[in-house]
Amino acid sequence: MKGPMDLAGCTFLVTGASSGIGRETAVVLDELGATLVLAGRKEEELQRTADMLAQPARIEVVNLAEMGAIPSWLKRVAAESGPLDGIVHSAGMQATTPLRFITEPQLQETLDINLKSAVGLAKGYRQKGVCRTPGSIVFISSVASRIGQPGQIAYAASKAGLEAACRCMALELAREDIRVNALLPGLVRTEMAERWFQIVTPEQAARMEAAYPLGLGEARDIAYAAAFLLGNKTGRWITGTTIVVDGGCSAGAA
Repeated sequence: MKGPMDLAGCTFLVTGASSGIGRETAVVLDELGATLVLAGRKEEELQRTADMLAQPARIEVVNLAEMGAIPSWLKRVAAESGPLDGIVHSAGMQATTPLRFITEPQLQETLDINLKSAVGLAKGYRQKGVCRTPGSIVFISSVASRIGQPGQIAYAASKAGLEAACRCMALELAREDIRVNALLPGLVRTEMAERWFQIVTPEQAARMEAAYPLGLGEARDIAYAAAFLLGNKTGRWITGTTIVVDGGCSAGAA
């Protein structure tokens, strides 16, 4: 008997699949039987992800900051690989910049990559021939949208906008049998996080870890939550919501 999270026969697009949460999400979905399209900007890293999978995956090198080009790109992907059962949008950018140094181009770039790309993906996914219904879109947001931090203005604003857009998309796309949800990870041990730990003091690192009652997370913690939302059995009645996956960090900050 197949388990409720069995994804055999499904095809999913994972953006940001070249590292971190996106890469681990691809690995988990592959373990659950899904066929994958891996999207990102670094072909070599996407190939590394593909080499970790049991099943062949399609690699797509793409710049998702160009929102207007996304729908036609998805049309081509679906025409060549078949309709998609869902999308996990993990691609994004984060830069620490204090208010006095932030520039309009930097703010715009962050919004392009973290917010506008998500709108473009949803717009493209709902096209005839691209989506196989019931469908599911999972956006990777961040608890930074709810917990203020110095230097994270652009990042936090883009993620808060993503969550608001998610709720609107969910209401619009429900009639098309497409679910739309967002995950809000806390600090998880990814390549980016490890680089951060290398430049802060031991005291700063200890304070950060102490903010997480269950300890820091792993990328797989987020990947499992994404798989749950993608599944037509486990996620069937969930749309327009944001799920916090942060080891209790935001509960203590409330």
